[in-house]
Amino acid sequence: MAGTSRHDREMSEKASRMLHKTTDPIERLRLQCLARGSSGIKGLGRCFRIMDDDRNRSLDFQEFKKGVHDYGLDVEPKELREMFEKFDRDKSGSIDFDEFLVKLRPPLSNARKVLIQKAFRKLDKTGDGVITVDDLHGVYNAKHHPKYLNGDWTEDQVFLKFLENFDTPGDPDGVVTYDEFYNYYIGVSASIDNDIYFVIMMKNAWKL
Repeated sequence: MAGTSRHDREMSEKASRMLHKTTDPIERLRLQCLARGSSGIKGLGRCFRIMDDDRNRSLDFQEFKKGVHDYGLDVEPKELREMFEKFDRDKSGSIDFDEFLVKLRPPLSNARKVLIQKAFRKLDKTGDGVITVDDLHGVYNAKHHPKYLNGDWTEDQVFLKFLENFDTPGDPDGVVTYDEFYNYYIGVSASIDNDIYFVIMMKNAWKL
């Protein structure tokens, strides 16, 4: 599977190093998330979703502050206000939840975006826009997994565990959307400086 623990470790170390050098508040928030691994940005998103009681998909300053605090990120009060104001471009006193997460993602080159799209389309065998256990039959080989080999897990259990890598942290539902898949590879991509290496990794992982 693409996106190994090695990539997570490398990204975490790189983000931690860069954190000491940057003064930009949004970059600092991004790096603190990436220091937690591939699912760092997704995890912060989940915190915000839990707090969005009225389901209006927007956050006021108090909700934003609570989300950052609940996720355990170390941000000074002054920095929090600076971050919020950078995201609140129209000065409405609230920020759009989805727009916030998109801006928090590190930028991706077009070559990387194309590979992520191709990998998702290959896994989404039914073409319904989500990846489920049914999609993985004949696409992902579970029979080499140690827990399948020793009889602990069925093939479908291996598939579910595989999907958890891409699913929203702490809230796996066995259904992976393109956004979840993309967010996962945003994290993996952050540990890889070279486009060519990222392309080779994706092609090898998914036989593209």
